[in-house]
Amino acid sequence: MTGNTTIQELSSKLRENGISASETDIASLLAGVSAAPNESRDDWIGLLAPTAGISKAVAADLTALADRYIADLSDGLDQSPAPPKRLDLLRAEMRRLGLSGLVIPRTDEYQGEYIARRAERVQWLTGFSGSAGVVVVGLEKAAIFVDGRYTLQVRDQVDTVRFEPRHLIEQPVTDWIADQFTSGDKVGYDPWLHTLHGAGHLNRAASRAGAELVRVAPNPVDAIWPDQPAAPVAAIHPHGEEFAGRSSAQKRREIADKLSEQGADALAVTATDSIAWLINVRGGDVPNCPLPLSFAILHEDGSLNWFVDDRKLTAATRAALGNSIAIHPEEKFAEALTRLGQDGKTVMADPASAPSAIFDALHYGGGKVIEAADPCLLPKACKNPVEIDGTRAAHRRDGAALTRFLKWLPAAADDGLTELDAIAHLRGLRDGGEHFRGASFDTIAGAGPNGAVIHYRASEATNRKIEDGQLVLVDSGGQYLDGTTDVTRTIAVGEPTDEMRTRYTLVLKGHIAIATARFPRGVTGSQLDPLARHPLWQAGLDFDHGTGHGVGSYLNVHEGPQRIAKAHNAVALEPGMILSNEPGYYKTGEYGIRIENLVVVRAVEDRPEGAEKDMLEFETLTLAPYDRKLIDKSLLTKDEIAWVDSYHKRVRETLKPLVDKDTAKWLADVTKKL
Repeated sequence: MTGNTTIQELSSKLRENGISASETDIASLLAGVSAAPNESRDDWIGLLAPTAGISKAVAADLTALADRYIADLSDGLDQSPAPPKRLDLLRAEMRRLGLSGLVIPRTDEYQGEYIARRAERVQWLTGFSGSAGVVVVGLEKAAIFVDGRYTLQVRDQVDTVRFEPRHLIEQPVTDWIADQFTSGDKVGYDPWLHTLHGAGHLNRAASRAGAELVRVAPNPVDAIWPDQPAAPVAAIHPHGEEFAGRSSAQKRREIADKLSEQGADALAVTATDSIAWLINVRGGDVPNCPLPLSFAILHEDGSLNWFVDDRKLTAATRAALGNSIAIHPEEKFAEALTRLGQDGKTVMADPASAPSAIFDALHYGGGKVIEAADPCLLPKACKNPVEIDGTRAAHRRDGAALTRFLKWLPAAADDGLTELDAIAHLRGLRDGGEHFRGASFDTIAGAGPNGAVIHYRASEATNRKIEDGQLVLVDSGGQYLDGTTDVTRTIAVGEPTDEMRTRYTLVLKGHIAIATARFPRGVTGSQLDPLARHPLWQAGLDFDHGTGHGVGSYLNVHEGPQRIAKAHNAVALEPGMILSNEPGYYKTGEYGIRIENLVVVRAVEDRPEGAEKDMLEFETLTLAPYDRKLIDKSLLTKDEIAWVDSYHKRVRETLKPLVDKDTAKWLADVTKKL
């Protein structure tokens, strides 16, 4: 077998270079490396031998051998629809366990937006590759629940005879459970894949049917997935104070003080971005977000137990951790929680984000639990001055790359350009930039009708040629050591129609309304949301997504707890919070429009005379020109025109030194006064 031969070759080559490792250890490490995103695989030799000195040539040879081995590994994903036998095998396993039903969410034990391939149980079982969904399997019927983004995709990828497609919001999982099961049925769930709140909803639904919700471990899907990927193994690196702005010790002390104020002895930290922020580390276990998958327990004295695969720790990371952070195997996390309970400790955990299993472990030990929001959320969201300066710098570099792209795209469209070509070109412009570490999400490039699909992802099957007369919606972002970017521009190829110009300008008016908003402290994003929609509403139009989401600092591109959306949100906007400002409009089957900048909340310095409230406003961080061809000046007020002109002047003056002469000349033209 090729893989075995390669392991032998690797072992021999490593020994020649002074690195002794068993073939079993090498195979185990490479299985984990293969399960991590491609861009995270470069550090595997350093993980195997952190202190070894190997030449670039030898490292290249070793990497080539490792790539050969990895290429032979198969995880059974990427088959749409999935083979029917998988559902048959799962039902056989359910019967063996005495289950009448099983709930399978598209998530992992960390409840993050991005998950490792090992956790793609929904995709393996059904073939559905969307980022959100739930499957409920009964012994006779099964259903797959997706939101409005995926109602078309699910029918393309899933055998809809075996899995009934349902709308996650309009036809919820809980209603299906209540309707399909009866008295005496046992409906299984994996307590690591559901939050405490989520498990409560399932339990109430089962009770309505007279059924019983029961915990199952290990996960029944794992039991029948013979080639399930290993847990990912990607290097964890320290995130220095030159980027983080504060030490891990300072952050841990701050959060520990909050625990003491609420009478807690310890905090169970399960959100991977909270852990990365708290310890000042970054990893690469999942796509697009620099996260190490792990758990942690923070104690009231500021010390921390970190439950993580220690193979991921580089020598630099171990040195940076200090004596107050103790490393433990990840599988010991639940046991440690039980022990805290047995010791009579009071432990805080977030019922909205932490898996139900950890509450089981705490109660099993007899401990007291304080259910409260993760205390890391707000301080993580309120960026410090170093982080804000860093994200400004990241946006300057990112804006230069995007501006070169915006100049290139309309002309390149004459040469048969496709959506995938555009995505590759934009990535190439960002690659190699200072501090660039990859995309912050998979780039959306939707031409014509594809732009009307809000979370469209181009693929070989959907790839569309960019043609004259189309609008192209490009939503992209980068991960930089000093900041995370997310920006959308809509570009007209050729001459837009009057309708396109009108609706683009209405979106722009809403975008400007958010950018120029001033509001008292205590105002939430949901209170500001109507500002972005008002111009569209007056024309009988709207958009079916939030106006803005929080953004991390070289962390998650979608970060809570702040947001701007119709849905109620009790979290007030505070200085230092970064959010997106992204109203849009989508005409099904024809085109999509979205304009997105990132903004940061700041205090208003020039308070109006006689003002009685402390006021806040937004500083726009993103720097990239809008498409002048799409702006109908007659629909803008004088103040709105002045804002666009001022913004374009700032874009021009800031980016001119960062781009080539031809781009600078183009930029001067497209940022002229309206």
